[in-house]
Amino acid sequence: MSEMPLGRNTSYPKTYNPEVLFPIPRIDNRRRLGVHSEVLPFRGYDLWRAYEVSWLDLRGKPVVMLAEFMVPVHSPYMVESKSFKLYLNSFNQTRFANPDDVRERLVSDLSGVAGAEVLVQLSSLSSVEEFGISLPQGESLDVLEIDIDCYQPDPALLRADAATVVEETLYSDLFKSNCPVTGQPDWGTVVLRYHGPRIDHAGLLRYLISFRDHEGFHEDCTEQIFCDLMARCRPINLGITLHFLRRGGLEIVPVRSTEPALLDFPAARLIRQ
Repeated sequence: MSEMPLGRNTSYPKTYNPEVLFPIPRIDNRRRLGVHSEVLPFRGYDLWRAYEVSWLDLRGKPVVMLAEFMVPVHSPYMVESKSFKLYLNSFNQTRFANPDDVRERLVSDLSGVAGAEVLVQLSSLSSVEEFGISLPQGESLDVLEIDIDCYQPDPALLRADAATVVEETLYSDLFKSNCPVTGQPDWGTVVLRYHGPRIDHAGLLRYLISFRDHEGFHEDCTEQIFCDLMARCRPINLGITLHFLRRGGLEIVPVRSTEPALLDFPAARLIRQ
């Protein structure tokens, strides 16, 4: 991890350079969560959206597009965010014949770093319907009038009524964690869909807010929430989408689920993204 560019002064490459991409092993955090086997307790993906994608055509004229990248949850590595930005910016002064050439290069490079096939979609700026803004589905937890004094993750705050089985979609716009390298705040909206013993809403909101002083990567926070809910509340089915806000032209939306039907692919774009 000492070679990770995040938190260090780094020069932006002037031309295409896939060597700047930095992989982070998923296994370290998963071991901390008690996930030791190759058979994961969840399905899912990490959806990255990029708003600063540009290169030159063969005549030297800039091309500007939007991009979505889907990294599968079974990939052994996730891509470190600053290295991803450096990599995308390395395209800025490089000439390509057409967007298909760029997409093929992106797929090849990112799949090689992640250790599994990464899906890539490039869209023109006029394709607004593909990047349309949605509202979270379900019931907001944020209207609850509760006292909160815990700002480090505490699974003991989670409770469920085993005698009452429900199917609910809940969300909160109050999520915040912090980058484990730079300490910068990471804001997000959590959307949770489940079928099983009724989860106590007040306890769930307290638990989500307890990440406020926690340091963790986006993907790791999402998997911790998933594992804690499965262990403490024992839902029959569970799906979690954590919509993190954009930073530096990139946003990431980790999705974890017990069932394919709860994967929400592609994840919606919310108002703060």
